[in-house]
Amino acid sequence: MKTLVFASRNGKEILRDQLNLFFGIGFPVILLLLLTVIQSNVPVILFPIDKLAAGIVVFGFSFLSLFSGLLIAKDRTSSFMLRLFAAPLTSSDFIFGYTLPMLPIAILQVVVCFTVAFFLGLDVSINVVLAIIVLIPAAILFIAIGLLGGSLFNEKQVGGVCGALLTNLSAWLSGTWFDLDLVGGTFKRVAEALPFVHAVNAGRAALSGNYSSIFPDLWWVIGYAVVIMAMAILVFMRKMNSDNT
Repeated sequence: MKTLVFASRNGKEILRDQLNLFFGIGFPVILLLLLTVIQSNVPVILFPIDKLAAGIVVFGFSFLSLFSGLLIAKDRTSSFMLRLFAAPLTSSDFIFGYTLPMLPIAILQVVVCFTVAFFLGLDVSINVVLAIIVLIPAAILFIAIGLLGGSLFNEKQVGGVCGALLTNLSAWLSGTWFDLDLVGGTFKRVAEALPFVHAVNAGRAALSGNYSSIFPDLWWVIGYAVVIMAMAILVFMRKMNSDNT
């Protein structure tokens, strides 16, 4: 109950920032439309909608990192957090209180992207529902990255790390825009050691109905999400203790 009350407050804070919220949901849709237009004007298949949709969704999750990182960084430097320390909340209560209100936004991002993709040629099937479920761990992963960044850095630094840096990493190392085999070598090995390409591959496997290929990639995403969320809780606890000594 304590966590839910705190999550409700955080949800209201997120909804107040309507411009960033609209950008986080709308920008992936704009990219989806733009790349589909490009595909319609080239003679070779570069961005098939069934593969592009899952990649765009994962890319859009990078904005969740920015939202969650800015929220927790702002609270850490305000008197609001000092008042909260008087409440019986643990570090995990704080982190989950920041995580819960981000999940509806993540689901809304996925639903909006897939709905637009339907009009662009994506087949309507039960696999879309499965893809939404499969992509939830990826959303939690990006939220955890933002919470870890917000626990470590101030607002300005979070904007650089969870904004410019993470969006570029998730874009170029996820295989959304091009097949990683085209580059190969060290670039491909680094990409496959990170969770972004595995999140995209799991979503694509779910959309295509290739169920046996979902979990080899999904385990990577779940593992990274668990580890980074645990790190966020630990770092938040130590950072707040140091900030108040």
